[in-house]
Amino acid sequence: MHQNIETKFNNLKERNLSIDITRGKPDRSQLDLSNELIDISIPSISEDGIDLRNYGEPFGIKEARKLGAELLDAPIENILAGEQSSLLLTYQTVLSNFLFAEPTPWKDLKNPKFICPVPGFDRHFMMLDDFGIEAVGIPLNEDGIDLDAFKNLLQNDDNFVGILCVPKHSNPSGEIYSDTNLEKMFEIGSDYSDKFLFLFDHAYLIHDFLPTPEQKPLWEVAVKMNVQNQTVITTSFSKVTFGGGGISFIATAGHSLELIKKVRTTMIICPDKLNQKRHVEFFKNAESVKKHMQKHAELVRPKFEIAYSHLEKLPKECGTFSRPTGGYFITYSTTKPIATKVVELCKELGVLITPAGSTFPNNYDPNDSVIRLAPTYVSKDELEDAMEVFTTSIQIAHFDIKV
Repeated sequence: MHQNIETKFNNLKERNLSIDITRGKPDRSQLDLSNELIDISIPSISEDGIDLRNYGEPFGIKEARKLGAELLDAPIENILAGEQSSLLLTYQTVLSNFLFAEPTPWKDLKNPKFICPVPGFDRHFMMLDDFGIEAVGIPLNEDGIDLDAFKNLLQNDDNFVGILCVPKHSNPSGEIYSDTNLEKMFEIGSDYSDKFLFLFDHAYLIHDFLPTPEQKPLWEVAVKMNVQNQTVITTSFSKVTFGGGGISFIATAGHSLELIKKVRTTMIICPDKLNQKRHVEFFKNAESVKKHMQKHAELVRPKFEIAYSHLEKLPKECGTFSRPTGGYFITYSTTKPIATKVVELCKELGVLITPAGSTFPNNYDPNDSVIRLAPTYVSKDELEDAMEVFTTSIQIAHFDIKV
């Protein structure tokens, strides 16, 4: 068996492959779904008389905010429409609290900390690092965060200012937080402090490609638990229409709403109102957005099926892998501390994978076992090759085969 794996490794090496599956990006066929946006004809005046070509409206035009309200199931008065990505609005939320949080801005705290479920989104950790905020990881369970770990952290440290989550199709392992998990999170966090921030990067809110367990709107759960003033929810169209060319939405209330308005009034002379109007004309309403996402699902699903078909052939002793029903990633967890080695072997064979450790704060995976796979961007043929490289590298590293 080991001889066959070694032979396959050498054969793959001779092919001089060059495949990049490091990032979760739409492929060209997905982008083509929104090509009508490029040439769509729109009026220059908004429905309430705003000249879309001019300055102003830092919180977004009314019709865009209305679309965001439909998607996030929140009142329009609690919605702002912004630019390109949920990550940008998430960053602005952290910035606003860093500068202006009451009673004490985070910049004036001795050691502000954020709780981050792991494995998690590498750019979240990079963002917190920009502000000198320590990211502290807690495990994820099938239905959301490990509530015991969450409670234990809060009971033993008074430096935490919030938690940052991807609550649906969690990046990168695909968990969907249950309503009960969210309610308990809200209860524990608000008992800890009425200033504790629940920050949700809802990037994959509408990115289902298989039947997905129902999740109540986050806003509805936050209102039920009376924590809407401590809750910020962001989402966007950056993987719905065009990367960098979509629009984004944020839902929040009370002091959190005033903070984001404060920083946006200063930093955003005006959003791209013409692009907001283009998206509204293109989609009309939330139902149309969901139909558009069904077209994405038909293109994304086969890529995941290819990846699964290869991973299923691996000996079970090598590890386990996630089976998300949406989003853009698969997580493979090795049984031995070999993730770094696997990524190095893949690179040697011409396949780039997200660096091991990236899904943990400080790029440190204590078990060196989690590997993130992003199957969507490459062609099906390239993905077949990439998965063959990956499964071969897993076995080389797991069985310590000399190559």
